[in-house]
Amino acid sequence: MTTSKTTTALFQPFEVGNLKLDNRIVMAPMTRTFSPGGIPGPNVAGYYRRRAENAVGLIITEGTVINHPAASADHGVPHFYGEEALEGWARVVREVHEAGGKIAPQIWHTGTARDKNKFPDSNIDSVGPSGLNLKGEQVSEPLSVEEIQGLVQAYAQAAADAKRLGFDAVEIHGAHGYLIDQFFWDVTNKRTDAYGGSDLVDRTRFAVEVIEAVRAAVGPDFPIIFRFSQWKPVNYDAKLAANPEELERFLAPLSAAGVDIFHASTRRFWEPEFEGSDLNLAGWTRKITGKPAITVGSVGLDSVFTSLFEEGKGGEAAGIESLIERLERGEFDLVAVGRALLTDPAWAAKIRDNRTDELQPFTRESLATLS
Repeated sequence: MTTSKTTTALFQPFEVGNLKLDNRIVMAPMTRTFSPGGIPGPNVAGYYRRRAENAVGLIITEGTVINHPAASADHGVPHFYGEEALEGWARVVREVHEAGGKIAPQIWHTGTARDKNKFPDSNIDSVGPSGLNLKGEQVSEPLSVEEIQGLVQAYAQAAADAKRLGFDAVEIHGAHGYLIDQFFWDVTNKRTDAYGGSDLVDRTRFAVEVIEAVRAAVGPDFPIIFRFSQWKPVNYDAKLAANPEELERFLAPLSAAGVDIFHASTRRFWEPEFEGSDLNLAGWTRKITGKPAITVGSVGLDSVFTSLFEEGKGGEAAGIESLIERLERGEFDLVAVGRALLTDPAWAAKIRDNRTDELQPFTRESLATLS
């Protein structure tokens, strides 16, 4: 693979709040499940350090769960609570900073996307706004207002711990059919109180309270990133907002609550979000809010990410000329790279140095190790 277009735009500095990045490349959060019992060990610290050593501007960690008994969907997913887990994350921060990198944890609750059958030692039900899974099936009782308020505080505590441990920002996971997104989506939120309703804006209340609580916990200058998506794992064509006007109404309360950077998750960064414009979701988000936006979705791969999990399939390295053109014209500010960077820790450095013939293709086998 060769990239003929200059990569200068990718390696321009970026600044928001107290966050100063050397370039525009972000490591996308990717669940790895290499933290037994929820404790990230030295292998996890080394995994992130290798990306920091190789010119990644900002690392967003894998999803790391808040302090709630039903937050996690896998025993190997790291916790962001408890003395031992937080000590592990402190080690990660030290390693990344020693390598000259910047890092933000992604704080997460899986909601009713959690399959409690993966937790045979636990009889705790999964939780969600209406107790519905992503297929709209009843799997538990709706959350009480008191339980919702407790969850809000758990997000805030995780963010406060992130700042205390020396992280450079925090990302709130509000995408992909997990807890916060379940409040957004009318399939999973049938509430008739202040946390629900037929209008999408009404269904943003939980996210708004989470963002406001996180802002109060970290202060005015610590950057808050908010990840959201239209698509769900059970419905890739799902739309929270069907047009730019609806997207504007959806994003306005989140932006006002204190988001500094929006991370607009799509499966293919090159696809237009709405008819009549070639802007992708990150582009529309930046245009609407005026705030920095991260684009993501099969960057550096020749296959959309969901196809890469089919038996025997991988993904060859692909050119990024169109991505750079979009960045140069200001469609978005930052570029999150997922599986290309998962397989090849030096992806960013190779792109910077025009060593594209050395890029390693993504393979399903790479998911089995922390390379």
